[in-house]
Amino acid sequence: MNAELTVVIPAKNEASMLPRLLDSLARQDYEGMAKTRVIVADAGSTDGTVEVALSFGDRLQVEVIEGGLPSVGRNAGARLATTPYVLFLDADVELPEPTLLRRALWRMRRRKLHLATTSIGCREGNFFDDALYAGNNFMQHIGSFLKPFATGMFMLFDREAFWALGGFNERALFAEDYLLSKGVARTRFRIVRGKILTTNRRFQKLGHGRMVWMFFKTMLHSWNDKYFLRDQGYWEESEI
Repeated sequence: MNAELTVVIPAKNEASMLPRLLDSLARQDYEGMAKTRVIVADAGSTDGTVEVALSFGDRLQVEVIEGGLPSVGRNAGARLATTPYVLFLDADVELPEPTLLRRALWRMRRRKLHLATTSIGCREGNFFDDALYAGNNFMQHIGSFLKPFATGMFMLFDREAFWALGGFNERALFAEDYLLSKGVARTRFRIVRGKILTTNRRFQKLGHGRMVWMFFKTMLHSWNDKYFLRDQGYWEESEI
């Protein structure tokens, strides 16, 4: 089959996390995986992230390009894509189910979707971590009836629809993934059964209470795009 997918991963100092993701991609049962470009948009890593990414060259078609903040890196990778679909993944996630990518692409084709995402689980988290991600998944499902809500952890886009929306807003200083996903037509959005796994490091750096407050404010300002162009304090203590 012809290549139909490009994977884009923004990264900075992810040498310890990236192998999990790349290994899980290599284990996907999607038959086109061998022809799929996996583009790592590196934002000046100093921990060997680039070398780690390229070490998977015998299992994946990995290449490294210059990145920046997540929106910059994602757009840079998407500009190189010529395939019908582009999958954006965060560097600290993994796809534990080998069928996830195949099923997500099948849904995109069958329903002529513009965007598909999936649920999030916490790897090695505590009760509060699990509860917050469960809350995120619940709000994602509820919100899908009003405005699509997807995070940069897993965003499978129709490439033409992605650019019709203008791509990720590189001026956005907060929740640039939500800012983009809420522009997708509700009927062209689906949440695919299954989940990805990520870490609890966002909660460790910012605290559970502050993350809940940020999420709540995001919902309150859902119709105010200017809110996302202002620094909400996320990047002061967090990393890509």
